[in-house]
Amino acid sequence: MLPWDAELAGRLDRTVIDSTLLRDNPLGDPHQRPIWVYLPPGYDDGTDRYPTVYVIQGYTGQVTMWANRTPYRRPFIETADEVFASGEAPGCVVVYVDAWTGYGGSQFVDSAGTGAYHSYLCDEVVPWVDARYRTIAAPASRAIAGKSSGGFGAMITPMLRPDLFGAFATHAGDTLYELCYLPLFGPAARQLRDYDHDIGNWWADFRSRTAFTKEADQNLLMLLGCSACFSAGPDGTPELPFDPRTGAPRPDVWQRWLAWDPVRMIDRYAEALHSQRAIWIDAGTRDEWYLDLGAEAFRIGLERIGVPAERIRFELFDAGHGAIDYRYPLALSWLSHQLER
Repeated sequence: MLPWDAELAGRLDRTVIDSTLLRDNPLGDPHQRPIWVYLPPGYDDGTDRYPTVYVIQGYTGQVTMWANRTPYRRPFIETADEVFASGEAPGCVVVYVDAWTGYGGSQFVDSAGTGAYHSYLCDEVVPWVDARYRTIAAPASRAIAGKSSGGFGAMITPMLRPDLFGAFATHAGDTLYELCYLPLFGPAARQLRDYDHDIGNWWADFRSRTAFTKEADQNLLMLLGCSACFSAGPDGTPELPFDPRTGAPRPDVWQRWLAWDPVRMIDRYAEALHSQRAIWIDAGTRDEWYLDLGAEAFRIGLERIGVPAERIRFELFDAGHGAIDYRYPLALSWLSHQLER
């Protein structure tokens, strides 16, 4: 396997979208965002319209990471191209969306702590793509996919906007928060001892040096960023869901996080989930965040509310949380067969 960029059978447009909704966001992050649009083989030679699959990234991710090449593996840009070039699946437009924030991510929700990233995706990116490319602008022909935080975003976005998205794929998406988030509170309280129990002091230290050079960095960044997304105060200040001295949950704030747990959202959004044509769910059996158990719980919840089994593709892989990019083209191929043309 050659370690260099390969020529695509399709075409990748790398451009910029100027967002009105992200102007003057709380973190002062750019409102002009890169957006990549992949067009399958044959797009430039005809007039056909195509289904669309939107791809969103995990925490700390941004759009250029989709082109990262690791040893003996190809980036998703190339493996997605191979799905369509091989004839394995009918062509789709694939849109790689950037929703990075200064805290590392947006969780693809609207928040006073980060900005209107859910609305940005749904009300600006989708219409922007439909206006510029030959897409089939209907939920039955539009899917969303992502890993980890992106998997979470892929679960909740069709729940909130079934008028836009009619299928999704979640790869190790954040869910079952008692297992993936609650265990982080105790270690975080210990780590905050070095910062006078104030995560703002840690944030100032983090920004003053090379990132991820201290053991606490990954845990505290995730908790600060998710607090900005799920439990920001009215002025946008992130409110931690635990006591920074003891690690004990703060029930009122923790409840705001739990309201975003996809497992707990199932009953509230049962009608939207019933409207989905296709739902791909996967995780690794050794996932460090126990997202394999969250995936099981999400699947069981879908079955409980009566989503037909034939619309669900569920699989657990012998893997941890990382290096799961080989599953992205599998889901893309499956979704492309389920979307309406």
